[in-house]
This record gives sequence, C-alpha cells and structure tokens, in this order.
Amino acid sequence: MGMFKDMLSSGESLFKNEIALDFNFVPKLLPYRERQQHYIANCIKPLFMDRNGKNLLIHGSPGIGKTAAIKWIFRDLEEETDDVIHIYINCWKRNTTFKIYAAICEELGYKFTQNKKSDELLKVITTMLNKKQGVVIAFDEIDKAEDYDFLYSLLEEIYKKTILLITNYKLWINDLDERIKSRMIPELLEFQQYSRNETEGILKERIKYAFIPGVFEDDALRLIVDKTAEIKDIRSGIYMLREAGLAAEDASSREIKAEHSNAALLKLNDFSIENSDSLDANIKQILDIIKEKEKIKIGDLYNIYTEKGGNMPYRTFARRIKKLEQSKFVILEKIVGGPDGSTTIVKYNDATKKLTDF
Repeated sequence: MGMFKDMLSSGESLFKNEIALDFNFVPKLLPYRERQQHYIANCIKPLFMDRNGKNLLIHGSPGIGKTAAIKWIFRDLEEETDDVIHIYINCWKRNTTFKIYAAICEELGYKFTQNKKSDELLKVITTMLNKKQGVVIAFDEIDKAEDYDFLYSLLEEIYKKTILLITNYKLWINDLDERIKSRMIPELLEFQQYSRNETEGILKERIKYAFIPGVFEDDALRLIVDKTAEIKDIRSGIYMLREAGLAAEDASSREIKAEHSNAALLKLNDFSIENSDSLDANIKQILDIIKEKEKIKIGDLYNIYTEKGGNMPYRTFARRIKKLEQSKFVILEKIVGGPDGSTTIVKYNDATKKLTDF
C-alpha cells in the first residue's frame, strides 16, 4: 500500500466528474448544433400530430457531433412524451437484419429473441410499434450494415415513424437499393466541421463539467484546442483533456499545465474510439494478415484470406478493404502499369491515430 499512501490520504482530485469526458456523455447543452437539432426535431414533429414523420440522412465527418445531437434530441423527446418512443441502433455493433431486429426487440423490452427468425422478430416489432403514436429510429454508422432488408421492411410495416440514418459518407446513399430510396425519400442534413473558436468553446464547456474550477491553465488548454482543430475531431480533444488531467495527477500537480497537455498529445497515437479489437471477426482476420505482411498486393491478400478459411466473395472483400482505408486502419496505394499490371498495394497504417470509425 506504500505507493498509494499519499494519494489515498489526500483524497484530492482535479476531476469533478470524470464521466463528463466519456464519449457517451451528453451535455445539458450542445453548443453550435442548434440549427441541426431544430431540423431533426422538425422531422419528428409530425408524429405528435398523429402523422408520419420525415426521414433524414445525417452526414458529415467523424467527431463533429452527429451522434451527440441525436442523443440530445432523444433525451429531450423522452422528457416530453411517452407516446412517441425512440430507438438508437449502432450498425457497427449490430450489422445484419437479424441483429438489428434483435436489438430493437431488446429496446422494446422483448427478450425472447433466441431461436426466432428475422420475420418472426419483425412481426413482434411491428405489432408493438404500431400500437404507439409514433417511433423515431436512429441507425448510426448505417454504412457498416451488411444488408439493408430491415430498412425496407420497417418502412413498409411501421405506420408512423421517422427513420434517421447517420453516416460519415454522404455518397453512401447512392448505392442504396432504389426500392428503399423510393420509400424513404430522405431529406439530407450535413454536419460541417467545427471552427477553431467553436472547438475551443466546446472543450471549455466540457472542462466545466469535468474539472474543479480553475485547474486548467490557459496554455495547457490552448495546446489541446490547437491539436483538436488540426485533427478536426472533438473526441480527440475530449480524450486529451482526460489524459492531461491524469498526467497532472500523476505528477501530484494542483494545476493542469502545458507539460501535461504535451504528455496527452504524445499519447494521442494510442487513441482509438473503435480499436481493432472491436471489429467484426472476418474483418479482424483480414487486418491481422495485413499487420503480419505490412504491405501486400490486394490479390495476394485475398488468396491468403481464403487459404485461412475465409469465404467472403472478392467483391465484398474489396469493399471491406476500402472501408478499412476510410477508417485509417490501412493505406491503399494504386500501382498503374507495373510489371504485373495495375494493382493495389495494401499497407498496415501503424502510425494512424484511428480517429475515424470503421
């Protein structure tokens, strides 16, 4: 116990509420997103008048408040009424029709999903939801879903609803089945990058929630704001706030200084909101092969993948590699007219900050 003696006896901390630095924390106020929140709310409002709501595709770069805005709206909706319910599904974690139906059932309090087929779960969902005044369902990371049968069925079977699709990639919708697009007819809402001043305002607000007043020195905050504005991902800034606070506590400092922020910046390369351990098993297998080879032709990579028991068609395999690139897990290099003809070299991005979601 000797090494903890001073810490335990003092009972002091620079943190007032460390949970406020969690990525799932939704502040009481969501600054600089008022326009987007009003737009989303207006898409939901028809449900209060016993009419169908509007559907919406929400797009923009990672880490600029899309998910936070939805959760803020949902919290407000929950306080307003019990008649219009809300359901949030992350399609990174629930990426097939069956998994999504099972997740919706869980949200509705229906636990008997084992040994049931997708169409049986859909029947449970529609029976329960069509008794409500309306429902808002948000599908975050919609581009990570393996299929979109659930969208077609929900659009067809649920009477009064608003469907919110959230993605980093606006062009994703171009590949969506025309049957779904024609039924959904989504409006588009873009979340643009925060300016530096907005970034500073957001981080200052989060400091108020998380730390004892007056412990964060101006120079220390400036370093984190500058780096966050450069990266253009608020989540990285929140991560650095926490790490700077921890570095100051480790040094038994009563203030968070520039040196502690510099320590947080150095740890940024270790930061990953969705690290490789959270990937789908199939994708993780591919990434493990890439890590082992460091760089490899995409054709050779596919051959090794199939030799190890992988059964993904090549076209699907190539799409997964492209998403790994978008998520900065890998780097793709196009080789045109080489000795083996045109090909793509896949490299593991071991220097990535992995600040985007796969």
